Amino acid sequence: MAAGTRTRNGRRPSARKRPRANLLTPAARRCREHFLAFFPDGFRDETYVETERSYKWDAHREWVELLNRKTFESLLDAHGYDEIARRGLRIESQTNLLFSFEKMALRDALRDAAGAQTFARALHGWIYGSGRERERFERWIEQVGALPRRQTRVLTWPIVTVFGFIARPRVHMYLKPTVTRIAADAYEFDFEYRSTPQWETYSSLLDFARRIRGDQTDLGPRDMIDAQSFIWTQGSPEYE
Repeated sequence: MAAGTRTRNGRRPSARKRPRANLLTPAARRCREHFLAFFPDGFRDETYVETERSYKWDAHREWVELLNRKTFESLLDAHGYDEIARRGLRIESQTNLLFSFEKMALRDALRDAAGAQTFARALHGWIYGSGRERERFERWIEQVGALPRRQTRVLTWPIVTVFGFIARPRVHMYLKPTVTRIAADAYEFDFEYRSTPQWETYSSLLDFARRIRGDQTDLGPRDMIDAQSFIWTQGSPEYE
């Protein structure tokens, strides 16, 4: 960054010496420098935590309070499908991860009693179910695809990945297609994207997130929230 340059928040980059970079490809290094231009102290940067991380972590904490495994399964046993749907929507609404039309499509689908039941049981299987991750994910997207639709489709990448990301941010990843594809191109990562949700793309997304966390270890990534936020800074017009 040139002398005298300020970040988008108007403050000068930290004078503190940056952590030593890992051995990176030229593309990965360019993406790293782009990220550091906005957040000089990496994933511990005060502005980064305030603007990119905190609200996602807060949503996770609310999930742990309202839809932890014990509570979720108690609600299922009591046939509290509407309450599970209500809590899930409430938690997601605290974030800006979904577009407004996606939020509306999901709310419309869950107003229907059968839709709420399908959603609650399928979501439990995805987050807390047994079996291989691939099998659980494929069952989840099948059930999301079966939810009632009024105007806008419900089976989108953001909708099928947002709840796993909030519930288990150390394991699951969130996919915003356009931003992620731009970021993957910038990173020169071979992202196997398909517009219809399916396992191969989700598995490739997890590989991309793990690559970022491994490459940028010295910047202090904690979980998939940091990987997703790094991707966002590469592909969003907000960070051009």
